[in-house]
Amino acid sequence: MKLIITHPGGSHKDDLLAVCVLASMHGCAVERREPTPAELDDPEIAIIDIGGVHDAAKADFDHHHFPREHPPTCALSLVLSSLGLYEDAKKFCDWLETAEWFDSRGPKRTAEWLGVPRKAISQLNSPIDMTLLRRFAAKKRIEPTDPLYVYMQMVGEDLLVYLREARERLDFTAKHVERWTIGEIEALYMPRLTGEPDEPSSMLGSYVRAEKLDTVIAAIVYPDRRGGGYGIGRYEDHPRLDFARVEQEPDVHFAHKSGFMCKTTATEPARLKELITMAWR
Repeated sequence: MKLIITHPGGSHKDDLLAVCVLASMHGCAVERREPTPAELDDPEIAIIDIGGVHDAAKADFDHHHFPREHPPTCALSLVLSSLGLYEDAKKFCDWLETAEWFDSRGPKRTAEWLGVPRKAISQLNSPIDMTLLRRFAAKKRIEPTDPLYVYMQMVGEDLLVYLREARERLDFTAKHVERWTIGEIEALYMPRLTGEPDEPSSMLGSYVRAEKLDTVIAAIVYPDRRGGGYGIGRYEDHPRLDFARVEQEPDVHFAHKSGFMCKTTATEPARLKELITMAWR
C-alpha cells in the first residue's frame, strides 16, 4: 500500500483498528478525507469505512451500503476477512462482535443484544479509547513519523501477532488435548510435552470457547508451570467442583480456599481423575 484513506470527522473503533492493522503491515501515510473515483480503483490505496464500495481486490473496505438485514459488519471485519483472519478473530477476540454491532446497529440495539442497560455501553469506555479516537479524528494526515502513527502501528501489530499465536496455540492444543469422561464429569487434559507454549491453562480455556464446549466441560487439567505435577481447575467456576475439598490429600500441595483450583504432584491420569471426582459435589 502507498496510502490509506478513511473518512473525516468522528472516528469509531472499527475504522481506527482497521487502519491500525494496515498501518502495521504497510507503513504508509493515512489521510482522513473523501476518496476520489481513481483512488477507489487503485489497489495500492486502501479505502477504509468510506466510498460505498467493498472490493478487497481493490483494497476498498466500506460496509455502509450493505442492506439493513445484512449481518452486523464493520470496516475491521472486512480488512481481517481480506487477510484470511476474520474467522480466527471471531473465535479469539470476544470484543469484535460487539464492535460490529455497535458500528452497524448503534449503541441502543447493541445494548439490547448484549442484554445490558444502554448506559452500560458508555460505562465501558476508557480514557485510553477516547484519547486515541479523538487524536485520530483531529488529524487530516498522519505520517509514519508521527507518535500517534507509531502507537497505531503497535496496536495493529499486537492484534496480528495475537491472532497468529492464538491460532498456533489452538492447533497445538487440538493436536494433543485429551477429553476425559469421569462419570458425569467432562474434563480436558493437556499432557506435559516438550516445547509446549506458556500458560497451558489459558490454552485449554481458548480451546473450550473455540470448540463451543462451554456448556460441557467442567474441569481442565494442565501441566504446572512451577513444578513437575499438574494444576486442576474448574472451567468458568463450575458450581459442582470445589477443589478445597482435596486440600488435605498428601499429593495436593496447594488448593485455593475459594475452591476454583488446586496444584498436585500427581502425574498419573488415574490419580488426577480421582482428585476431580473427590472435588465433585
